[in-house]
Amino acid sequence: MTHTALARKYRPLHFKDLMAQNHVATGLAGAVAKDRVAHGYLLTGPRGTGKTTAARILAMALNCEKRDRDAGEGEPCGECDSCKRVWAGSANLDVVEIDAASNRGVDDARELRERAMYAASAEGRYKVYIVDEAHMLTREAWNALLKILEEPPPGVVFVFATTEPQKIANTTTAVLSRLQRFDFRRIGPQAIVDRLREVVEAEGIGVDEDALTLIGRVANGGMRDALSILDQVVVFSDGSITAEAVREALGLIDDELYGEVLDVVAGRRPEEVFPLVARLMDRGADLIEFVGGLGEVLRALMVRKLGGTPTGLTEGLRLAIEKVEGDFSEGDVLRMLKLLESSDGAIRRSPNARLHVETLLLQWAFLDRTVEISEILEALKGGGEVGKTERPSRTPPSEPSHEPRPSRPPRPRPEKEASAVSAESEAPPPPPSPGRALEPTIQNIKAGWSVIVDSVGRKKPLLREVLAVVEPVGVDKSEVSLRFSGGEHELEGLNRNRGIVGEAISGYFDRRFTVSFIGESSQEAPVEPKRQTLESDREARLKGYRAKDPALDSAADALDLEIIE
Repeated sequence: MTHTALARKYRPLHFKDLMAQNHVATGLAGAVAKDRVAHGYLLTGPRGTGKTTAARILAMALNCEKRDRDAGEGEPCGECDSCKRVWAGSANLDVVEIDAASNRGVDDARELRERAMYAASAEGRYKVYIVDEAHMLTREAWNALLKILEEPPPGVVFVFATTEPQKIANTTTAVLSRLQRFDFRRIGPQAIVDRLREVVEAEGIGVDEDALTLIGRVANGGMRDALSILDQVVVFSDGSITAEAVREALGLIDDELYGEVLDVVAGRRPEEVFPLVARLMDRGADLIEFVGGLGEVLRALMVRKLGGTPTGLTEGLRLAIEKVEGDFSEGDVLRMLKLLESSDGAIRRSPNARLHVETLLLQWAFLDRTVEISEILEALKGGGEVGKTERPSRTPPSEPSHEPRPSRPPRPRPEKEASAVSAESEAPPPPPSPGRALEPTIQNIKAGWSVIVDSVGRKKPLLREVLAVVEPVGVDKSEVSLRFSGGEHELEGLNRNRGIVGEAISGYFDRRFTVSFIGESSQEAPVEPKRQTLESDREARLKGYRAKDPALDSAADALDLEIIE
């Protein structure tokens, strides 16, 4: 007995059976029921989602011998001779299927146009032309069809199916305005699993739930692909289909390996990265597929960290994620995802993808835990330790414990920076009230500089950040000299806002003052200006933060922390 492929055997027979395509089913069935069928349709969407199937159901409904038009459903019976011939793809005078991949030229289009001029085989029937892979038609072929698509003969319906509608738009946009378009959606993994469960029960096939989950994940939203995979896996199994059989049939990477990667990263054991990747290579694994799977695992971990429930996971992978969930913060997972995203292109293009994968995993294993600034300051105030939830090294009890990674020594503070912090800590507190008549000496200006900067910041918050690295260096009658250690671009901005700074100083001393800014380049040998980049802007902002908050600056140096925005 000839075996019928599951993808053909369980193809929907009615509009209502189309999975995840209710908008398409309602539109096409309603058009048939109300006798408002358009002369041209464009069905688009990912492969295996039901485009050609919907076109066949439409052809069946239009020519069904038993369809009750008064019932208002627009569904074919699926049992009459006409429906069976259309469904089986048998020779039919009224329903013609054309593969545009092999019939894409202008001569093929002209032949199709001439054939469409003939009437249907019987009164009340429709001639339906189903053109699959329509994006393969050439510009000349579309131009040959334009006129008949605009004014087709009575009873003729064209249905074009394609996975790439943008190619049709690029070839000839005029065609799109002459067709009704329906976009097919990808089918969700859980819907695919539910349908596969119905199929295996009907076929009497034993299957594990994890095996169905894997097939639903690999199918990538296509029901036809899922049924084809199921057909393929049946050959590999002796009795019940297991997750291991699915992996063997499709060459998939074990979920246990993804769990091992998470364990190595959580335990900060970079020395295990190279043996792990070596095992991958020995198995002949596809590294691009491996990296794609890592992305899905990190996404599932982030969903759990944010209080959600990830779907499409096997039981083993779910347990692996739950095991390490407490070892990562949301910031850790986000940084890992960004590193993965930045490495993905290089892994796909490089001839030495292995090196890029090893580098990525090492970056994860060496990744420092993110610490909130508020946590640092609170710990310093209370005399406690910062980051008490530091991830421990999680080594299985049966194996010898690895030595903890030694903490890096605090980076030496530059002499200039250290003297600045020391001078700032010994500086006298600002005067109690700027309203008092104070002598405008350089010492009084320095003592009240933070009050002056706050006054400017209330008018221009961004200017406050730049003034944090400005130092009063002199006062002469009614002019205050200020030295700025930043770049030329910021110095130009300060000069444009001299009036605001002068008003703040005048208000503080109750006397009229003007200001002049002195750049470091004006007192030193001229140097070639550096090109401003996003990285240099970021470094300048972070330097401003540290200069403005001595406690943060001290904590960053003492604990060797990386300050991120």
